[in-house]
Amino acid sequence: MDTADIAGFTSPHPERPPRPVAIDWPAVEKWLGLRLPDDYKWLADDYGPLDFGEYVWIHVPCVERDGFDYGDWLHQTHREARIDARDLPADRRPALYPEPGGLLALGATRGGDVLFWDTSVSADPDEWTVVVRHTGGIPGSGLEPWRRYDLTLTQYLRHTVRDTWELPSPPGPLIGPLPGTVARTAFLETAAPWTPPTPVVPRLNDAERRIALETGTGLEALRLLSPPPRTPYLGGGTWEGLFAELGTRLPSEYVTLMTEYGAGCWSQWLRFLTPLRTGERRFLHHVEETTGIYRKLRENHPQYHPLPMWPEPGGFLPFANSIDGDELGWLTEGDAPDAWPLIVSPRHARQGDPWKLGLIDALVAWQRGTFVTAGLAGLDKDDDPVAYAGFDAWTDKAYW
Repeated sequence: MDTADIAGFTSPHPERPPRPVAIDWPAVEKWLGLRLPDDYKWLADDYGPLDFGEYVWIHVPCVERDGFDYGDWLHQTHREARIDARDLPADRRPALYPEPGGLLALGATRGGDVLFWDTSVSADPDEWTVVVRHTGGIPGSGLEPWRRYDLTLTQYLRHTVRDTWELPSPPGPLIGPLPGTVARTAFLETAAPWTPPTPVVPRLNDAERRIALETGTGLEALRLLSPPPRTPYLGGGTWEGLFAELGTRLPSEYVTLMTEYGAGCWSQWLRFLTPLRTGERRFLHHVEETTGIYRKLRENHPQYHPLPMWPEPGGFLPFANSIDGDELGWLTEGDAPDAWPLIVSPRHARQGDPWKLGLIDALVAWQRGTFVTAGLAGLDKDDDPVAYAGFDAWTDKAYW
């Protein structure tokens, strides 16, 4: 089998013809701990990152600045597949790489399907066959999302290029019919060779991990989980100036935390706004914009948006948000800001209850993976909390 098998049923896209990216296969295979199928390596060497049939993306070891990274894509794809597979009975749950014989991701589709090799088929990778996790289940097969095909990668691609929805052989539905076009993946237009990451010394030793994940409390544990920046960025104003503009002080624990960390993003997900920014994008601007949008939603759907909004009595006063649109803030109940409870206004869930934890303790518990509530992204049971914890400090150039 060689790339003539691909060339025989495809033609280059006239505007985005495929282009190869140099790949150090020995280094990639050493990093994976697996030898990869020859037809995949030939395809990658000749075509590079591939948009196949205007529907299937075949991902090869490459990197796009500020975008795709082959190693990160493999890790995240296998993590998501492992989580999804837990909904299946144990006897139908596929093993995922890096488990021995686990499924190894190779591509995805515009419809959200993911293509894998079944590495358990043979010790010879050229005999590995394709497994597809179909989004929404397989037509005619109930809601079972996983489908094994007795086809190698090249054979599978060949069978997607056809005129009918299904073929009598192999049985079962296939992606397609697709046009026989091959193109450079649009979001990898400037892709460069990927270099496997160098093994690094663990950030925390065993004693520090115990403090960070078990015995430590407050800022002691938080500093280990997410080291603070040398120079926290708060903006160019003052706390007294912000309190005067808001007409209220803010909880002292929030001021302590911000003085230690400043504005930035926790665990690449939860963004703490710049509190003392001056000018058009200052703290009050975000509060007014967020509460104004919420009030409009509450008018139309009060059952989903039950919170009062600041400066209404006990109103919600936001100070952070997630990359998914959730808002974190206080319910401004009473005249003692230090007694205000925290609460999340979730973007994709029902409104939950106020938190019983304070801000710092909540951050510690959330990054440990022990605090789960509506509107907060959670860790999977197989995730290492230390690997996901972190704080990315902002500068004066950051939007919020």
